[in-house]
Amino acid sequence: RATQYTCMLLSYLIEHKADKEKLAMKLKQLESSMSSGRKMFRLGNMVHALVAARRTTQLPDVVPRFCLTASNLTRALYFVCDAVLWLKSVGLQPDVDKPKWRNWATKCYYFSLLMNLARDWYEISWRLEQAVQEEKTKEKSFWDKHNQDLNCVKCDGLHGFLLLLFQILKRHPPLLLDLVKNLCDLSGPLDTLGIYKTNPGVIGFCGILSSLVGILTLASPHLKLKQ
Repeated sequence: RATQYTCMLLSYLIEHKADKEKLAMKLKQLESSMSSGRKMFRLGNMVHALVAARRTTQLPDVVPRFCLTASNLTRALYFVCDAVLWLKSVGLQPDVDKPKWRNWATKCYYFSLLMNLARDWYEISWRLEQAVQEEKTKEKSFWDKHNQDLNCVKCDGLHGFLLLLFQILKRHPPLLLDLVKNLCDLSGPLDTLGIYKTNPGVIGFCGILSSLVGILTLASPHLKLKQ
């Protein structure tokens, strides 16, 4: 995935240079090959998404339970559409309406990301509320080293809110990484659906950043946001 988006970004950066046309074409071909290969590797992910959806229905908190279950179910539908597109690309189902299935796949992926972001915002709001309550109930003469930064923050106005948000994300790296990954992944479907048009350079950069976050959470599981 990181290789695919790197090729997208590099081809966008050099495609208008006269002496780099052949290299840009090779990068685009490599990007296409990586995309097709990823579709093949994802053929079994629908089962994984359904198992994850079943697991998230057991969560005790209603908001994460709804958001994550809806995200996993729509992600499973995305993988179904993705598999159909792969069958089209390898010639096993030549009659498949590619634009229609691609549109369905993008919408499912987009909704799944929105549900993930809703869950992230719920986690942030919960921690913000805790921090505000802590600020209101603590004694004015009390200074704890762990909470010193929060004690300096006044929660009145946008500036105070942003400072408090910064402190919350700083103290919860898994939440920050999950938020960054979901926001980066959003650039692709926003462009494809015409909601917010960008360019392959932006999508490629966001894809690389999202992939690096994914690699980091695989290498260090404690940085992955727990369900």
